[in-house]
Amino acid sequence: MRGHPVTTQKSPNRLANEKSPYLLQHAHNPVDWYPWGDEAFAKAQAENKPIFLSVGYSTCHWCHVMERESFEDFEVAQILNNNYVAIKVDREERPDIDALYMSVCQALTGSGGWPLTVLLTPEKKPFYAGTYFPKRQMFGRIGLMDVLEQIHTKWEQDGEALNKLGDDLLEELHTLDRKNAYNSVDVDGGIPGDELLHEAHELYRRQFDEEYGGFGNAPKFPSPHNLSFLLAYSQLHNQPDALRMVEKTLESMYRGGMYDHVGFGFSRYSTDREWLVPHFEKMLYDNALLANVYLEAFQITGKPLYAEIAEQIFTYVLRDMTSPEGAFYSAEDADSEGVEGKFYVFSRDEIEEALGLEDMHSYCHVYGITPEGNFEGANIPNLLQGLPEEMAERLGMNPLGLRTRMEEWRGKLFEYREQRIHPLKDDKVLTSWNGLMIAALAQGAKALQKPEYAQAAEAAANFIWDKLRREDGRLLARYRDGESAIPAYVDDYAFLIWGLSELYEATGQAVYLERALILKDGLLELFHDSEGGGFFFTGHDGEALPIRSKELYDGAIPSGNSVAAKLLWKLSVIAQDVELKGIAERTAAVLSSAAAEYPPGYAMYLQAHLAMASGGREWVLSGKKEDPALHGMLAQVQQAYLPDAALIVNWEGDSEGILRLLPHLADKPAIRGDATAYVCRNFACRAPVTNMEAVRELLASGNREG
Repeated sequence: MRGHPVTTQKSPNRLANEKSPYLLQHAHNPVDWYPWGDEAFAKAQAENKPIFLSVGYSTCHWCHVMERESFEDFEVAQILNNNYVAIKVDREERPDIDALYMSVCQALTGSGGWPLTVLLTPEKKPFYAGTYFPKRQMFGRIGLMDVLEQIHTKWEQDGEALNKLGDDLLEELHTLDRKNAYNSVDVDGGIPGDELLHEAHELYRRQFDEEYGGFGNAPKFPSPHNLSFLLAYSQLHNQPDALRMVEKTLESMYRGGMYDHVGFGFSRYSTDREWLVPHFEKMLYDNALLANVYLEAFQITGKPLYAEIAEQIFTYVLRDMTSPEGAFYSAEDADSEGVEGKFYVFSRDEIEEALGLEDMHSYCHVYGITPEGNFEGANIPNLLQGLPEEMAERLGMNPLGLRTRMEEWRGKLFEYREQRIHPLKDDKVLTSWNGLMIAALAQGAKALQKPEYAQAAEAAANFIWDKLRREDGRLLARYRDGESAIPAYVDDYAFLIWGLSELYEATGQAVYLERALILKDGLLELFHDSEGGGFFFTGHDGEALPIRSKELYDGAIPSGNSVAAKLLWKLSVIAQDVELKGIAERTAAVLSSAAAEYPPGYAMYLQAHLAMASGGREWVLSGKKEDPALHGMLAQVQQAYLPDAALIVNWEGDSEGILRLLPHLADKPAIRGDATAYVCRNFACRAPVTNMEAVRELLASGNREG
């Protein structure tokens, strides 16, 4: 069974005509909600009413709480309907609106989060903001009814003062935005030195939790791009301590309850320091980025556990988060039946019912299940007491035998859990998040030599290409229920370029590189700031909001600017495009200036910085498609950890493929018809090699000398 949103009245409001699952959750509220659009703003202007803007997403726990307490309440609805124009926004559909007004909330309150609550003038100027409000004041929090009544009185008595406050806030934000994006930026200064990298590593080291892994105290977010940076840094600068921090964190996250030991996949974050109690929602982007970093750790260390975890993430995504057409859904809710985590937790009696008495005792011992529970009287299965090998030693069991039994237990518990009411699934398809999962699956196909992952990535990539582009080629951001809509943002372009570039390396099919290059042109045309460097979040053809900002900070998701810097640099190496190289470097300069204040907040940019510092490495493999030697070389390179290198496959005789895109590859033929590897840096290449042993030696040396 699948969960359904609660309804409170039979006649729907305007949100019933929307596609967003989040907006549809509110379609039967007594609040007269409008979607963001001209109709709402025209009504506000005509009736001289302030706008009540509520931003959230379908799997947001506190959004559900505020809906139950306030938006399903007729008393709240009455004051909103009489005195305000109420607008609902899905932050995942409209991250531009969310980013703008979240910055308002942070400026006014010093913090942010969802649900985001903002009051605006009819001209979209913000003058009050907060996050979750209870209906009535409690625990020191002002109540929503109090806010609405006080603001209504103020608006009636002195609306001009609120308008002026909105003007002042926007001016302050505009000044801050320009300062962050342009202050002290030498956009022609080339690639900065390594000081920023070393400073970031030192700050991570100071914040590292030696006992439980991760950085800082609770709550703990996975932020996989932090770990990816530390992995790359550990290799380029020979820093085993950076690798140690990553391994400790990866193992700790897996052992805790943030990982779903029954159905696989990671929840969004841990509420505690030990990684035991998660916020139970599962997001596509987290699982894509986490799969990627576990694969990188496997490539570096060769430890099977990391490959196993990545494969389990893919099992979850391909089983539960994939549409019949092959695209990937967005998220699964934390709540089911109105209770957070109910789907995921077990009592001892339930485990006995699923496994039988004898296996129940063994399972509880391994997975930390107790009569009193570890979460609100129930139990989150976890491996905090030890990994299977450690537990086998304590139990005097053969490790392989214990693993076999654990998988049998897991399968039975999974089937038992499947009978429960499932959390709501947000089944919209977001281009940006699909780009991340395409990249992860393609990386999995390479690192693990499993073509089925490349096939899954191809299905999603082809869906996006066929369904989420207009006839003029303009990329769109969201697909749901047969409708593609919303002009894509910089993240959509950058993340999909990332996915397509990885997919090209996994398959050798030139069509995916060609699509990446087409999107690169769109990225530059629609988003690039040719004057100040970097990329705006919205295209010049998008809706005009009060501020057209640049997102630079790498939060839970890397910024489009950071990914663009890394991928444009890579494409400049592949295409030998000096102009594109300059754009990537100018973007890096903008990011470097912002990162100087707190380097760990820009982990994806730091990865771009590392790639640029390496000088533009590329591997070109040339030969016949049917040559086993070429495929052997390709497998060796695909499995290697090469975060700063581009891989190009030059199939001999494929004039309609890669040579059409990259004519300079004609200078890198298969020597005497044999599979040949060219290893290059800064447009200068080593002598080509034609045997596997030489390829292995180059990979083992890390190609340090270029």
